[in-house]
Amino acid sequence: MTDAVKDTGSPTREPPTREPPTRESAVFERIEAFRRRKPRLRDEVVTLAHGAGGKASAALLEAVFFPAFGGDSVATPTDAAVVTLASGERLAFSTDSFVVHPLRFPGGSIGHLAVHGTINDLAMMGAHPLVLSAAFVLEEGFPVEDLKSVVADMAEAAATAGVPIVTGDTKVVDRGAADGIYISTSGIGVIPEGRDLAAARVIPGDVVIMSGTMGDHGTAVMLARGDLALDADIASDTAALHGLVESLLSSAPATRWLRDATRGGVGTVCNELARAADVTVVLEESLLPVLPAVGAACELLGIDPLYVANEGKFVAVVAPGEADAALAALRAHPLGRDAARIGEIREEPPGIVVLRTPIGGTRIVDMLVGDPLPRIC
Repeated sequence: MTDAVKDTGSPTREPPTREPPTRESAVFERIEAFRRRKPRLRDEVVTLAHGAGGKASAALLEAVFFPAFGGDSVATPTDAAVVTLASGERLAFSTDSFVVHPLRFPGGSIGHLAVHGTINDLAMMGAHPLVLSAAFVLEEGFPVEDLKSVVADMAEAAATAGVPIVTGDTKVVDRGAADGIYISTSGIGVIPEGRDLAAARVIPGDVVIMSGTMGDHGTAVMLARGDLALDADIASDTAALHGLVESLLSSAPATRWLRDATRGGVGTVCNELARAADVTVVLEESLLPVLPAVGAACELLGIDPLYVANEGKFVAVVAPGEADAALAALRAHPLGRDAARIGEIREEPPGIVVLRTPIGGTRIVDMLVGDPLPRIC
């Protein structure tokens, strides 16, 4: 917040003259007004849009949760909290809930998401994940065989990632009070000494990298619901990303910032970065990696892949001198073979995301509005 300076001089002092507005300055003022707009909670009841990770979610956080739990201490929202112990060791701590429908989809299940999602939140802080907890809300009448299948998926995902589930809880609610099963997981990880990934470290000239193709998970879940007359071979990209992150940081130790592009997709994640770092994120439309089947499905449904969720991809901002090494490291890993340079960081106009089209035009990419794909994670 800018401090106001009170004028104690003569009340007859002439106001400063201003240059007449030019077309360029008028455009800049409109951009500045757009940038300063903050999501405001206007709803009297919770809607599905509040769970989409876009403007409605941000409004709910700012109006309800941040004032209650954070007060003035809440700064930039991140994927996990950083807790510094008396010993000086830093821990990353995260929690997440999963309500995806259907419970199983091509490439994964709610059990895989519950493990991968929390591990990835820790990894985006540069942490080495240590342990997870899991809590289950079960609806009366939920088949035990289905529960065993979900738990087996979680056990397999945790074992593959090398991050054990060490504690948990189970609750059962009346028939009709839940959609079968909801899962919440929390995780703790250790952040190595000297490692700092934060929006505040992002500066103009930095390079924006995507670790793989956009929108795979959200599109796979949407098609798995069977509500659309579309048949495409699209699988969720759900995966634990801590190994991929370590490959990146080993080759590009000056990496500034990481974020997994889940709810709200790449477009919303880049908006959060632009506002937190007070910079412009310039994306190149021709460089955005999208599988042809995903792009076709989104086009048919009128959905922009920029806003469709992933569960096994992240956006990274790296130093320009390390961009080539970062891409090489990502592409050498099985989870990063489709990594691409998708844009850059500029200084002005700050706080917005700009998409540069192949024909040379530009458009502003706003945060996600509404919820085109509810309950995808």
